[in-house]
Amino acid sequence: MSLFQRLFASIWAVLKPFSIAMDLTPIFARLEGQPVLLVGAGLVAKRKAAALARGGAKLIVVAPEVCEEVEALVDNYGGEIHRCFYAEQFLDGVRWVVAATDDAAINLLVYQHAAARGLLANIVDRPDLSDFTLPSVVHRSPLVIAIGSGGASPVLTRLIRSRIESAIPASFGQLAQLMAKFRERVKLRLDSLDARRRLWQNVVDGPVAEAVFSSNPQLAERLLLENIEAVANQTAMQGEVFLVGAGPGDPDLLTIKALRCMQLADVVLYDNLVSDAILEMTRADAERIYVGKRASNHAMPQEQINQRLVDLAKQGKRVLRLKGGDPFIFGRGGEEIDLLAQHSIPFQVVPGITAASGCGAYAGIPLTHRDCAQSVRFITGHLAREDSELPWHELVQPQQTVVFYMGLLGLPKIVEQLLLHGLPQHHPIALVEKGTTPEQRVVCGTLADILAKVSAAGVVGPTLTIMGDVVDLRKKLQWFDVES
Repeated sequence: MSLFQRLFASIWAVLKPFSIAMDLTPIFARLEGQPVLLVGAGLVAKRKAAALARGGAKLIVVAPEVCEEVEALVDNYGGEIHRCFYAEQFLDGVRWVVAATDDAAINLLVYQHAAARGLLANIVDRPDLSDFTLPSVVHRSPLVIAIGSGGASPVLTRLIRSRIESAIPASFGQLAQLMAKFRERVKLRLDSLDARRRLWQNVVDGPVAEAVFSSNPQLAERLLLENIEAVANQTAMQGEVFLVGAGPGDPDLLTIKALRCMQLADVVLYDNLVSDAILEMTRADAERIYVGKRASNHAMPQEQINQRLVDLAKQGKRVLRLKGGDPFIFGRGGEEIDLLAQHSIPFQVVPGITAASGCGAYAGIPLTHRDCAQSVRFITGHLAREDSELPWHELVQPQQTVVFYMGLLGLPKIVEQLLLHGLPQHHPIALVEKGTTPEQRVVCGTLADILAKVSAAGVVGPTLTIMGDVVDLRKKLQWFDVES
């Protein structure tokens, strides 16, 4: 794994728990030479003043008393200081307003005046009154990383900033400068947007970046020039397919390699079991194609999915086949890469945490246990056809855990056959609905009452069924949800 990949992984590990909905839309504003009114000049205001001054803003400071730090900023970066109380006239000619006094009434008045004039305002300690915030910033010029919490937790943003600063060396700025230097040359040499994107991906993820990080700019430039010519002289881009397991639902269970492939892909073919939170971790400009399957409702037949992977790869695309759980456990991943191999298309397989492991762990049900289960079997639960038959006599053996994947519709038949083949009515069984997600529910029972309990709970799926004495351990070991 390259240095860039390792840094990406460490940064994403910090940021992904917070990558949900946004109350603010991040925008980088050009403030150079713009007049910005700063009402207040105490300790709180100095942090705002420093951020604005570094951005090139012309500070207009209004306050009866001005601390030395703010005064020094105005001296060094330019601006005006008015040692007086705030009046609405100071809003004349400005475009941005920051109120950072220790008087809540004055701050509110500034906001009201600014809102009446259609000006953007930031009011200290009042996220509800702020049209914008001043984020914590990591400078690796020309690379700028801003971290904000919408004013909800400045301490948290400073923590994340410190972690990012330690993870991203100053040489990332040098890499950005190198890419900017050759940007126009690349545009002239490579007509295709796809080719340019592939080139830059190879730059940041390969020897060019490594040369920059090793303080060898001459080597980095030479390698970049060689890459440009190699891509320009290539008659057809070589496509590739990433067969990636997205795990059982919780985005935190994705592997580092899965995240990297998700960011590389030009096209994403994803299943029904891939959550929106996980899908949002793919590259923002990637084309997304839904190929999910539900019982008796296939958005795209498997044969068409297989062929679509081949066709897209032959177009030079990097294709992400994103599947819930693990692609090689009831995921038909083997069928998909078999066709790729026949067409000599490069592919990678990234395992995922299969539903049995993830749901069992989050339900507090270990699949094996020294006292009550020395083996575990994974069984498909799709039993819709009359001729669907399983080796039931093998599934009723003692000291064994049996896991049925997607067995909600087939649960009546599963219970019937297990009883017919000798399991007692009191044998433990559990259904895990939407396992590893905040909506997880676990319905525990026995073969005698599980159907009634599932019906009463209104379980709709996706589900996983776990059967065996290990189910009783949930009473002591469950940690993720409330007992159902």
